[in-house]
Amino acid sequence: MPRPLTVLLLASALAVACTATTADAAAPAPAAKPFEAKEITRFAEPWAMSFLPDGRLLVTEMAGKLVVYDVKADTRGEVTGVPKVVHGGQGGFGDVVLHPGFAQNGWVYLSYAEAGDGGQGAVVARAKLVLDAQGGGTLDGLEVIWRQVPKVSGQGHYGHRIAFGDDGLLWITSSDRQKFDPAQDMASNMGKIIRLRDDGSVPADNPFASQGGVAAQVWSLGHRNPLGIAFGEGGRLWVHEMGPEGGDELNLIEKGANYGYPIVSNGNHYGGKPIPDHATRPEFRAPAITWTPVISPAGFVIYSGDRYPGWTGSGLIGGLSSQALVRVTFDGDTAREAERYDMGTRIREIEQGPDGTVWLLEDGRRGGQGRLLRLDPRG
Repeated sequence: MPRPLTVLLLASALAVACTATTADAAAPAPAAKPFEAKEITRFAEPWAMSFLPDGRLLVTEMAGKLVVYDVKADTRGEVTGVPKVVHGGQGGFGDVVLHPGFAQNGWVYLSYAEAGDGGQGAVVARAKLVLDAQGGGTLDGLEVIWRQVPKVSGQGHYGHRIAFGDDGLLWITSSDRQKFDPAQDMASNMGKIIRLRDDGSVPADNPFASQGGVAAQVWSLGHRNPLGIAFGEGGRLWVHEMGPEGGDELNLIEKGANYGYPIVSNGNHYGGKPIPDHATRPEFRAPAITWTPVISPAGFVIYSGDRYPGWTGSGLIGGLSSQALVRVTFDGDTAREAERYDMGTRIREIEQGPDGTVWLLEDGRRGGQGRLLRLDPRG
């Protein structure tokens, strides 16, 4: 049965003290672009992409297709053996990420929405990608290694972004599915950041491992709709999430910490019903940055290349409603918005290519055309 809220608040209060300082980010004037955005090709409702070792791209299309795109030859092939997805609203095919040992084991990790008793939920599966001579491939031995619990009605807030740490552990963002309370309920793994081994098993040093069940998967709780996850300097884990009406967040993720949603937020409920701010409840971890008006963050990389002056070590965040590329800088445990580039379209995904070039996927919904954009440095 769900744990009492008082127990959860006590667990939150015992978490280590917040070291990040909240910074409210007002919308700055658009910055001059140090790049030219060039359209390379288009996809049908693309959601995520990852580069293969040979420089080709894997791209997920929300309706349920996995595409191999050869950037140099401008050709594409389809990967067969993909799972059946529930496509509607914010649901469908989600992330695609290579295992750190992909060159040896061929594992790829996929997230998507699936149907089941009670409604829909996000899942993460892995399979071996077998590429063929025709430019496509197949998924061999697909197995689900994680599911959101429980399945619920509705088509929003799946999250299901995937990342690997340097230690080879698997991290998953699990959103609240627009149900609010699960973010504070340890009988559910929704509204949480999840930490697993690469086979889906639970590491013994997870903060709630002794509780068993889905609670054992949880690294942090109190999240709304986290749609970007990346590791920065010193192994720090940064996650951005969409707030409600106002209050988008960039958070430094700490072991066992409670980020407060839906009890606190620097935004309000849709329709204007207030939510207490983080400052009113110091037992909850405050964000490093909040955005009001929102940027609607989607996609996230921490840039490690050198093709754009001043960008090395910066976080690059796609903006949906803001139609922007947002650059943030870090100073230890703190962060701030440094620049915002007006892209004139909703940006869904960001990736860094093998040579340090930044690539964007335009959102293929709500009027977007699903373009793949390459950011060519100026000068």
